[in-house]
Amino acid sequence: MTTRLAITGHRGLTAELEAEIDRMIRAAVAQNGSVIGVSCLADGADAVFAQAVLDAGGALVAVLPAARYRETLPEAYGPVYDALLAQAGKVVQLEHVTPDPHAYMEAGKRMVDESDALLAVWDGLPGRGPGGTADVVAYARSRGVPVTVLWPEGAVR
Repeated sequence: MTTRLAITGHRGLTAELEAEIDRMIRAAVAQNGSVIGVSCLADGADAVFAQAVLDAGGALVAVLPAARYRETLPEAYGPVYDALLAQAGKVVQLEHVTPDPHAYMEAGKRMVDESDALLAVWDGLPGRGPGGTADVVAYARSRGVPVTVLWPEGAVR
């Protein structure tokens, strides 16, 4: 059986924290066997998850919040984003032109609605703005979608 697994998580992680998150995500992906990963492909947790799914032989679904989404990502991350997007078996482009908190929340909802479970790279704190990790976790829980929170004990972002 294939599990449709979505990701939500923080961006702007330190290299040390991202390495630990990578180990945690890879372990979670491996526990789920055959996986279809659903991700917005942002830098940070989304990208780490997408690569882990591909490395495990899984398929990737990219959910893009807006047409100009790539322009809002860090410039240095562009080549990684492009490579991940090129490997996606399916791309869902939402109708927004410019990404904003509303577009991000719609993308998060879309990922949750298309998934069996959600991985959340989340420090457990309230969101810094609408449409972030905390809101996607709350939405998944409200829909009865199982959420697995991945966050190294004692880590601070």
